Amino acid sequence: MFIKKSKALVVLSLIMSALILVSGCGASKPAETAPSGGESKEPIKIGFLGAKTGDVAIYGLNTLKGLNMAIEELNKEGVLGRKVELVEEDNAGQKDQAINITNKLISQDKVVAIVGDPTTGITRVAGQIANSKNTVIMSAGSTGTNVVEIGPYVFRDTLLDTIAAPATMKYVIQDKGWKNVALITSKNNDYSVSLSKIFSDAIKSNGGNIVIEEFIQDKDTDFSGQITKIKSANPDVIVFSGYYTEGALIMKKAREVGIKAVMVGGDGLQGDDLMKIGGAAVEGSISYAGFSPEQPTPNTEKFINAFKAKYNNELPDLFAAQGYDALMIIAKAIKEANSADPVKFKDTLAKTKNYDGVSGSITFQESREPIKSPVYLLEVKDGKFALLKKVPVEVK
Repeated sequence: MFIKKSKALVVLSLIMSALILVSGCGASKPAETAPSGGESKEPIKIGFLGAKTGDVAIYGLNTLKGLNMAIEELNKEGVLGRKVELVEEDNAGQKDQAINITNKLISQDKVVAIVGDPTTGITRVAGQIANSKNTVIMSAGSTGTNVVEIGPYVFRDTLLDTIAAPATMKYVIQDKGWKNVALITSKNNDYSVSLSKIFSDAIKSNGGNIVIEEFIQDKDTDFSGQITKIKSANPDVIVFSGYYTEGALIMKKAREVGIKAVMVGGDGLQGDDLMKIGGAAVEGSISYAGFSPEQPTPNTEKFINAFKAKYNNELPDLFAAQGYDALMIIAKAIKEANSADPVKFKDTLAKTKNYDGVSGSITFQESREPIKSPVYLLEVKDGKFALLKKVPVEVK
């Protein structure tokens, strides 16, 4: 009995030793090599921040079209061996919703970068959050002041108002001879308030006169009082710093009372709804943009043809082009940094020079502010935006 027990104990001991040996071999097995530039083969997530509904939905929807074009292009080969995945949300153009979405994209969805918002006011709010959480955010639409100053994770690939507005006013005042200006600002629109200041300085520096200054608010629909005063001032031109909806309604009222002056504004007027709402009243209106599908470079022509093929022969606008460029620039920085960690690739991103984008040549200055060339002056002609003039911008 004792012998049988002893034998049994020996057998049990041998079995236990074998198990420990196998376990030990497993524990000492080298870890699998992590994929290039990251710790996993999970998709690289990029967040979209913008409106898909509401008054400024056209900016967000067109930005999304450009982003989806970039996603398809990048996923043909992948980025650092990984797919790129877009996480979409709809902030409806509202700051409170944008705050919640930005926090969600970073904390829950784990995006490494956010493209958006197309508007200056929301970009400022979202930029504060993204910068504090070490996540890159690049706006493909904001052009107002005090954006990239938020911090090192905040970028944009747009034509700045501080460059475009003076170029536009030089054309309006010196080339066209429209020296007497009616300036209209939307008081509850950060973009408009910021742009009016830039327009005001540019008007004065180019020898123009602000003969009357009026104020509205976004979502207003009755501009009778302001237009009556403007008619009495008899301006050569109406400069409006806000968005296309209010711009269209302003010009409809202006034409009703017999004002002949055209409207001039920034890229906030860039939207087909300007013509849909304004009709004949907005014919001849001039605005600046960082993109035009006319007179394209070979790179831009390739993008336009692909866009038309994907979107039922539709031409891309500046938001689609800048959305595409924003993601392609981010992807380029991730590849060059060999990392999808924004702490690492943000510095590579900041060194972008003379990037041949579909929306123009893009260089980030030391401040991370973009220099884009050229400035496109567009005129509403026969119900469409038509290229009026290209103004080159010197990159210093």
